Amino acid sequence: MHRKKAVVLWTGGKDCNLALYEARKAGYEIVSLITFAAGHARFRAHPLHFIKQQARALGIPHVVVPVNEPYREGYEAAISGIKQEYKIQTIVTGDISEIHGNTNWITDRSKPSGVNVFLPLWHLEREQLLQQIIALNFKVIFSCVKEPWFTLDWLGRELNTAILEELKLMHTRQGLDICGEQGEYHTLVLDGPEYHSEIFIDSFSGQKEEGLMYMQIENISLKIKQAV
Repeated sequence: MHRKKAVVLWTGGKDCNLALYEARKAGYEIVSLITFAAGHARFRAHPLHFIKQQARALGIPHVVVPVNEPYREGYEAAISGIKQEYKIQTIVTGDISEIHGNTNWITDRSKPSGVNVFLPLWHLEREQLLQQIIALNFKVIFSCVKEPWFTLDWLGRELNTAILEELKLMHTRQGLDICGEQGEYHTLVLDGPEYHSEIFIDSFSGQKEEGLMYMQIENISLKIKQAV
C-alpha cells in the first residue's frame, strides 16, 4: 500500500516528537523535519545544533526554512514551497490547542496552497498527553523555563510521573498550563521509540535573561541503541 508523504514541523520538543510517532502510526511516510526560522529567532529553547543531532538519531532529513515578514504571506509562501519541493500533501504539527484564543496558525497558512494539516494532539487532555509521553518512554528534559513558575535548577530535569505531579500542583496554585502551551516552559527530547540513537548532553550551562532561563548546550554525543 502506498503511504502518504508528509513533513513534520519540528522544534525538538515533546509535542512534535509525539506527533511524529502518531503520524507514522497513522501510516504517513515522513520525508523531512521542517523548522521554520522567523525573523531573528535565537532558538534558545531549541538550539539548532541539538535539533540536527535529533535528526541524525531519528534518521530523517532536517531543513531550516526561513520565513520573512509579513509573516502571514511569508508562512504561506514557505508552505507552498515545501509542498512543491517535497511533493507532499500533508504537514504534521504537534499543536495542542488555540493560543490566546486564536485559530491554528499553520492550518490557516496552509489553506492557500491546499496542504492538509494533521494535528494528532489537537485538543487532547493535557494530563493524558503527558502520561502518554511518559508511557512511551520518551526521554524529555526541560530546556527553557520561565518565572514565576520555575527556577534555574529545573533546567535539564527529566519529565516523569513525579514531575507531572509537581506540574499539576503548579497548575492548581499558579495557573500553569501543565503542557507549557502558554510558553511557561519548553522541552527537548533525548530519546524515544522512533530514535535509533540516544542523545546525551555532556555539558551545558544555565543562562538567565529577564525571567527566562535556558540551557546553553555545549557538548552533545550520540550512542547507538542496542536492538532488542
